[in-house]
Parts: sequence; structure tokens; C-alpha cells
Amino acid sequence: MLYMLLCYNNETEVLGWTQEQDDAVMGRLSVIHDRLLAEGKMGPSGRLAGTATAKTLVKSEAPFVVDGPYAETKEQFLGFYTVDVADIDEAVAIARELAVANPGGAYEVRPMRFYLPGALAAEQGLAPTGDRSS
Repeated sequence: MLYMLLCYNNETEVLGWTQEQDDAVMGRLSVIHDRLLAEGKMGPSGRLAGTATAKTLVKSEAPFVVDGPYAETKEQFLGFYTVDVADIDEAVAIARELAVANPGGAYEVRPMRFYLPGALAAEQGLAPTGDRSS
């Protein structure tokens, strides 16, 4: 089953890391990444740029765009992982490992559906909203 691990942390703190601090965190994370890749459990992941670079489309009667993230929160959404594991307990266990490597903030763990639009879905043998867990 696919799970999304949403990474939240204090953006000011993370963006304030020296190159050496950032390299140390990424080095600790890469140990986990490499293992998950070798086990065939890690899918796409990403590290987001700062929220000052964001634009948000607000869906309303007359949609409009605002600068920055829409949600006003103490911690910001800074990245994500997708993992293909047996159940939510295994996904939470991976989030715990990631938290040791990159302390602070939170990891939100959510089941997700796999979506491949159009021709890509057909190529993969999936319906456009196919769930890989079935």
C-alpha cells in the first residue's frame, strides 16, 4: 500500500542551517533512503523550496492567487516521501527513523492513491485513479 510521509519543520531554522549542517542531515537521511530504495519501498520524494517562493490558488467563486503558502502554521510543509509498504504501522516506523535523522517538526503519514493520467496509466496497466495496493 502506498503512503505519503509529509515533512513539516520550522522553515526559518531549516533554511538557516549552514552547508555543513544541511550536509550532515542529508547524510543521515541518505542512509535510510538507500535502504528503502534497496528494499523497493521508496518512491518519489522531494524537498520543497521556501514558502516565500510559493503561490497558492484559492478556489472560490472567483479563483485568485496569493503569494506564499495558504495555511498559516507554526511549521511549514517542506518535503515529502512516498513509500510502498505493507501497512500504516510500517509507514510510521519509517517516519520514526526519518525523525531521528532529521529532528524537529513532524511527519504526517497518510494512505494515498496512485494516480497516473491518460496514456501513462494505460502504459502501466492501471486505471487513471488506480490504487496499486489492489
